[in-house]
Amino acid sequence: MTNNRRSFIKNLTAGLLGTAVGPSFLHAREAHFTELEILDRHFAPADRIRLAAIGMGIQGFANMRTAVKVPGVELVAVCDLYDGHLVRSKEVFGNDLFTTRDYREILSRSDIDAVCISTPDHWHDKICIEALQAGKAVYCEKPMVHKLEEGQAVIDAQKKSGKAFQVGSQRVSSVITWKARELFEQGAIGQLVLVEAYYDRQSANGAWQYSIPTDASMETIGWDRFLGDAPKHPFDPVRFFRWRNYRDYGTGMAGDLYVHLFSALHTVLDSKGPERIFSTGGLRYWKDGRDVPDVQLTVLDYPETKAHPAFNMQLRCNFVDGNGGGSAVKLVGTEGSINLGWGTVSVQRHVMSSQPGYGGWDTFDTFSEAQQEAFEKWYKTQYPMPDSRIVEPEEMVYRSPEGYSDHLDHWANFFACMRNGKPVFEDAAFGLRAAGPSLASNVSYFSDKPVMWDPVGMKIR
Repeated sequence: MTNNRRSFIKNLTAGLLGTAVGPSFLHAREAHFTELEILDRHFAPADRIRLAAIGMGIQGFANMRTAVKVPGVELVAVCDLYDGHLVRSKEVFGNDLFTTRDYREILSRSDIDAVCISTPDHWHDKICIEALQAGKAVYCEKPMVHKLEEGQAVIDAQKKSGKAFQVGSQRVSSVITWKARELFEQGAIGQLVLVEAYYDRQSANGAWQYSIPTDASMETIGWDRFLGDAPKHPFDPVRFFRWRNYRDYGTGMAGDLYVHLFSALHTVLDSKGPERIFSTGGLRYWKDGRDVPDVQLTVLDYPETKAHPAFNMQLRCNFVDGNGGGSAVKLVGTEGSINLGWGTVSVQRHVMSSQPGYGGWDTFDTFSEAQQEAFEKWYKTQYPMPDSRIVEPEEMVYRSPEGYSDHLDHWANFFACMRNGKPVFEDAAFGLRAAGPSLASNVSYFSDKPVMWDPVGMKIR
């Protein structure tokens, strides 16, 4: 699989589907990512990275199943507050696995090199900071923090520790995302004017109506520890297993899904984020006790930078999607558009003429015959090529090969940075610049007013 993957990345520099590209793609990406050197190597037992997981829900299992595929990595311990998750962890990863309900037992062990934090959002900042202070490298699921005011402390802890810290939005490591970045930098779509992004779902699981085990009880779940610094609440297995539905523990559609879209966009554009945000929406269908919307719409203003001109962005999340769901980021420019999906990136060229139109559906047809004749003569003298006003769209599509995993790339990048000491691309500052606009969208939604965001200082103005 590694050989196929290496061939794929190299082929991107020569062309896919018969479309020629420049040689800059691989070089630009390798300036940030060195996962190939990890995926190709073999490590002696003494050189293995010993990994622990804190939080073994859906994403915790997905992370660990992927992380252990990277050569030289060993999962040695897991922490979770539901006993059933601990039992299942041993079933999947072996009976020698150390299990606990108390994450501090993991942080106190000197033989653990890195931790993956896949807990509910309201625990992210505290465990991240404590793990960094304990000398562990940290892979933290997105969004990096539950509340905006928590972000700077995580950034400070990362800087002070000197340890590798990576946020878990894997599209940042995807070769497809970096292909979109190359296309944009080459001017494939001219001047950027608009970004349209969406993340829609049409299923109960997609709307976080997760299964609840029949043995859920105060005996099998560490309820008080789960609450942490959240408001006190009587035991409720629905809140425990479907925590994303509640603002006390999660960050709603924006924190869970917007953050993926921001992460991809900011990678493509090398952007620090927007400066004005307004969000609306509502709870339209999933009226199951949740206190977050199931339809959310957001409009954002991005300022001009050296990397890109000023542009507008419109975001959408919809949990009642009649088309079955999907996700994309579309960059619309003056000469075409880039459409970035999970496994594909396409470019459509549709160059518009700078000449004013005439004839057909135009005021020209309301002129007198004499004036039409005079105007046409003047127009053809002023603009000698009126028939080349629009270039018909032509599409180029780049696809990742069967079996390619950006999640594996993301984990391999994290471990590579641990070994070679290079800076992590999606570090705490990047994580806050993706989480910040997402959480600010929620601030706008619940306050019903625009939010002014400082993309450099990473705070609400």
